[in-house]
Amino acid sequence: MIISPKEFYEKCYGNYAIAAVNVFTMEQIHGLFRAGEKANAPFLVQMTPVARNYAHPDMLLAMIEAASKIYHKAKYAIHLDHGTESHAFDAIDSGKYNSVMIDASHDDFQQNVRRTKLVVDKAHKYNVFVEAELGVLSGVEDDISIDEKSAKYTQPNEVEQFVESTNCDSLAVAVGTSHGAYKFSGGQGIQFNILEEIQQRLPNFPIVLHGGSAVNQEDVNRINACGGALSQGASGVSPNEIKKAISHGVCKINIATDTRILWARVNREFFWNTPELFDPIIPGKEYMDAYEQFMLEKFDLLRATGKAAQFI
Repeated sequence: MIISPKEFYEKCYGNYAIAAVNVFTMEQIHGLFRAGEKANAPFLVQMTPVARNYAHPDMLLAMIEAASKIYHKAKYAIHLDHGTESHAFDAIDSGKYNSVMIDASHDDFQQNVRRTKLVVDKAHKYNVFVEAELGVLSGVEDDISIDEKSAKYTQPNEVEQFVESTNCDSLAVAVGTSHGAYKFSGGQGIQFNILEEIQQRLPNFPIVLHGGSAVNQEDVNRINACGGALSQGASGVSPNEIKKAISHGVCKINIATDTRILWARVNREFFWNTPELFDPIIPGKEYMDAYEQFMLEKFDLLRATGKAAQFI
């Protein structure tokens, strides 16, 4: 069942968060929907422009539609992640997405407002939810690469004017996380003083945390033991920080890096340990099972397990 993120966030605010998971492949879609149904947890299945270019938008949407029939008890929303205006308009025109993100965060404030409002004005005509971003996250993911020196935290004194001027429905903020596997190389963690002030200025308004993967160190070590070369500086967001962020109005937490690291671990170990094999179905099944277990644990962390029962 497709549910509007608006309904998700109204129910979860301050109590639990919705996992928003980037997908590229059939195995990921199976694993996500299987876990969502098993945990009875709501979730967002989201696609970046790079994912759409890789698999083709129609292919991804067809797989998601098929998954909704296979796992018919799943409660989810379909979201475009990190889109430009053209990506957002294409998603809206398709009639298949009920949520889009316009990312103009690298622009100055006024240009960000103008570009975001352009998408909001069209999206709201079709009852499509819009996520915007204010502040710039560092890191590397897909085709996003922002140098640390160019990254800047969201300025709390700008959030009220931005939301009022754009009429966006949720706001992704830069509070210390980053894209990719090397989130907290400086050890600074989430800046809760900034997040707390944003919540005070935007009470009951859904906040989004990008760069929310944990980066499991055991997986990193197992990858490297099978020929990988991930730096030991890879680090993510701790469970305690996730729980605290939820209490400060974070309703949606994006997850991408963890599922990629999991893919690398499963496939490296399989081909390292059984070099005589070449059938992609075997590690594919292993990945789906590992992905399901990963998401079940993530739903528990976000306190979302069982919460799909709230949506009828």
